[in-house]
Amino acid sequence: MQSPLEKPVLVAGASGFVGSHVARLLAARGRKLRVLLRKTSNAEALRGLPVEVIHGDVLDPASLRLAMEGCGSVFYNVLDPRFWLTDTTPLRRNNVEGLVNAMDAALACGVERFIFTSTMGTLGLNPDGPVTEDIPFNWRDRASAYILTRLEAETRFLSYCREQGLPGVALCVANTYGPEDFQPTPHGGALWQTARGAMKYALDAGAPMVDIRDVAEAAVLAEAHGRIGERYIIANEFISNRAFYAMAAAERGNPPPKLVPLRLAYSIAWVAERIFRLLRRKDYLVSTDAVFLSNAFQRMDNGKARRELHWNPRPVAETVRDAVAWYAQREKAAGSS
Repeated sequence: MQSPLEKPVLVAGASGFVGSHVARLLAARGRKLRVLLRKTSNAEALRGLPVEVIHGDVLDPASLRLAMEGCGSVFYNVLDPRFWLTDTTPLRRNNVEGLVNAMDAALACGVERFIFTSTMGTLGLNPDGPVTEDIPFNWRDRASAYILTRLEAETRFLSYCREQGLPGVALCVANTYGPEDFQPTPHGGALWQTARGAMKYALDAGAPMVDIRDVAEAAVLAEAHGRIGERYIIANEFISNRAFYAMAAAERGNPPPKLVPLRLAYSIAWVAERIFRLLRRKDYLVSTDAVFLSNAFQRMDNGKARRELHWNPRPVAETVRDAVAWYAQREKAAGSS
């Protein structure tokens, strides 16, 4: 009988930042790799990888079953991150209903490990110390519709593990940074704009961060060592924007951005929201929810991942250095083409 490690492995959401790094790591370790992509997905991040592409969608159960057939493990990294949507129906459809479809397919296909990339946004807040996996969600009154869809998704996931026997492990991932950020992500884009001296202002806030390569490593370690039905905090250090952006700017010899106090940012966002509503504007990025989330997450205890998964994230300085070098090389290549 084949072990899960000998069977094909499926990466869902493989065109994204996390999914592409998980796929890259699995390929480097010689795994037989299958990816689920929409026909419209930009697959630049997967270029050159030895993968079998299954075209489908998490909202199409038949394509999910086709993709998972014969697979030992599934790495699920599908996410709709559009927190700014006025009509939040797509968020629930993609973040919750898509996951439920995938879990049903995994059970039908006899998948032996289902690694779910969740978010630190599902964790409880702890003003008195570091956050652990045991703190229940305790800030529903402040949570945006986006966060609530992520919370519902993780709640459904853990329920499937308890009640239906899904062999799943959840990873509560912090803000991700690192190389091969082809989109780029909003966080990564801000890092690069800071490094090149183009970002003049930033919020006086801070958040836990993690190297994208360490997230991929955590996912593969969770496949081998994660306990079924458990969630693991995948966060490295909490770092202030002051320190983080100063580190990025120094890589290119530029001054760091000036910091905008949170109270002022809240006031600006509050006024902007009301103007947008009067103008009947939709899908605006400037919001009090965004300001709140920029500083909501503080220190996180990753001890459980270190102990049980044998996870050991790299220093923040290495992440910043490698990310800035990659963005610079990509910009140079684009300019010479």
